[in-house]
Amino acid sequence: MEVTKQNGRRKFLSKLASIAGTMGAGMALGDRSSAGPKENTSPTGWPSQLVINETAPKWNPRDMPKPGEKIHEFNIEVTIEKIEILPLEEHHFYTFNKSMPGPEIRVKEGDWVKVNLTNKTHDFHTIHWHGIYVPCEMDGVPLGTQYPVGYNQTFTYLWRAQPAGTHFYHCHNMTNMHIQAGLYGALIIEPYDGEDIVQKTFPYERDYTLVLSEVDTEFLREQMNEMLMMGEMMDAMNGSKKLMAKMDGHMMGWFANKEAFLKAIKDGWVPPYHQSRTGPAMRVEPNFFLINGRPYPMTEHMHIKQGENIRVRLINAGILVHNMHLHGHDFWHVCTDGSPLATPVRMNTVPVFAGSTVDIMIQGTNPGGWHFHDHSDISLMNNGKSPGGMMTMLMYEDAEEAGFKFKEIIALDS
Repeated sequence: MEVTKQNGRRKFLSKLASIAGTMGAGMALGDRSSAGPKENTSPTGWPSQLVINETAPKWNPRDMPKPGEKIHEFNIEVTIEKIEILPLEEHHFYTFNKSMPGPEIRVKEGDWVKVNLTNKTHDFHTIHWHGIYVPCEMDGVPLGTQYPVGYNQTFTYLWRAQPAGTHFYHCHNMTNMHIQAGLYGALIIEPYDGEDIVQKTFPYERDYTLVLSEVDTEFLREQMNEMLMMGEMMDAMNGSKKLMAKMDGHMMGWFANKEAFLKAIKDGWVPPYHQSRTGPAMRVEPNFFLINGRPYPMTEHMHIKQGENIRVRLINAGILVHNMHLHGHDFWHVCTDGSPLATPVRMNTVPVFAGSTVDIMIQGTNPGGWHFHDHSDISLMNNGKSPGGMMTMLMYEDAEEAGFKFKEIIALDS
């Protein structure tokens, strides 16, 4: 029995040596001559120390476009659509332009952006430009900076694109429910040509945006039904335009100030959060975890080649922290919330906090097909069944040339 084991071991080592030889000196075991940075230090060309600059905008957000300046105009419409996030798993969602996430908006720093938001649902909506230096009236906070957009109404946002980096936009009305319902999208502001330190340090051509989110489909169904029923009643009673023109606290829960709210309580008005109106508190317990609106195995792969750099923009539009882990590689964490770090950090797992964005650079150093996923057992399930959820693959297009021939198998049960 021992002889058989040793023979098997010799055959394995002989085969391994043969494979290593056919891969060439650049891919030999232990040789990192083509593997990018060799030390856990800042890559050459990146600032070596923190320089504290003002956080003030480059341009006054309250400026207006001058005659002849180009304005990028986008039309965004909110509708309710049935979306199949997985085969046989179809749910109603709110959508920006019938897609989840909404369309990616990508402009240059300093560009003027005009967005016409039209609401085709019997619920209220706005758009908040997360991380963008907009004039206050354009910030999209219902009853904080604007009236929410009612059924068949249009609101126009106008702002200048700043600061550069990875950002996102989302509805800010009943934010927890509306983001779960699909009202979010990527917003990428590219630096001026020649000012992108990430591109200078890690030259790349492929750029992936992964928007992370989660949804409690039962919570969403109940909340959407309740809000749509209330919205239809209010439209029938007042008409959206009339409703927007007055603060009817007893019907809407909107008050001119804190004193008016406290007086209503004293006079016997019961607020909507009181248990006599809500019943037992409803806990939000996500059961599907999404990348760009879909869970594994319906997530899209990322692709890379040996020696290539790819940029991956991670946007957490959800309510949980997601610790994104890449198998078989380290990567460079280069930006947070759109801003380059003082020094890139070498990692294989990076936390992406709710409402935050993280940019990483992946270098093609280890051919194969590699998992990239949230390192949480909860987030790797579809409705309680593993594997699934917030997971995708990093696929080398030239993996076979390096000797890796295993084909991906779609697993729906472990």
